[in-house]
Amino acid sequence: MGAPDFSADLYREITDFAQGTPSWVHEAADVGTDAGLLLFAVLFVVGWWRARGLDARAMGLALAAPFAVVSAYLVSEVSKSFIEEERPCRAVAGAVHIAACPPQGDWSFPSNHATIAAASAAAIVVAWRAMAPVVLPLAALMAFSRVFVGVHYPHDVAAGFLVGVVVAPVVALVLVRVLGPLVTSLRGVAAGAVLLGAGPAVAGAPLGGPLPHAGMGAPAGAAQVNAPLEDAAVTMPDVMGGVTRRQGPLP
Repeated sequence: MGAPDFSADLYREITDFAQGTPSWVHEAADVGTDAGLLLFAVLFVVGWWRARGLDARAMGLALAAPFAVVSAYLVSEVSKSFIEEERPCRAVAGAVHIAACPPQGDWSFPSNHATIAAASAAAIVVAWRAMAPVVLPLAALMAFSRVFVGVHYPHDVAAGFLVGVVVAPVVALVLVRVLGPLVTSLRGVAAGAVLLGAGPAVAGAPLGGPLPHAGMGAPAGAAQVNAPLEDAAVTMPDVMGGVTRRQGPLP
């Protein structure tokens, strides 16, 4: 498969610009394309730890995230083997590239890096929406870096990004239907509770013990507290200096 002309032209513009940037930018871009994937792996662990205090569905989504990413990657990799688009660092005449050009047979379309980055971001957003402003721009930057370092066309990373943001959420939402009930069951086992957490605390439950049940007797000291009140009329002097007697029949 040959690359579209507009994508090849845009590739040349981006890589020519990249060549004019400082050497530290080259190094950061080259290392960052892989380091970003490690950062997403760390966020998966953080998401799992966070979900230990949440309900079973939240934990199920956190556990489903890596499987969703692998599913998106497989879609991308299988597509590569059928489409067989040559890398621009070999196909474009006079191409300049920062990163080493991948070996022959490592096809270009779609970009696996872009797919994994987008899938990771999408899976995290499904499980933890507040992270969207962080992970989505990070995934887009990682996808762009593959063009910047010269190993992908722009349409490669666009397609890979689309595969990731579509496949990963679908897989995560399907898997959570199975993982949610499984989490509920495993949390009832000691080892499962350690790995998956106990879930959200019961609202109003005291930290030191169980809530009192309706029908339980009053505290043991309650009768003793009220007992002296029964004799208050006998022991308290009245204003005339006498003693107030218990009410009873007149003589």
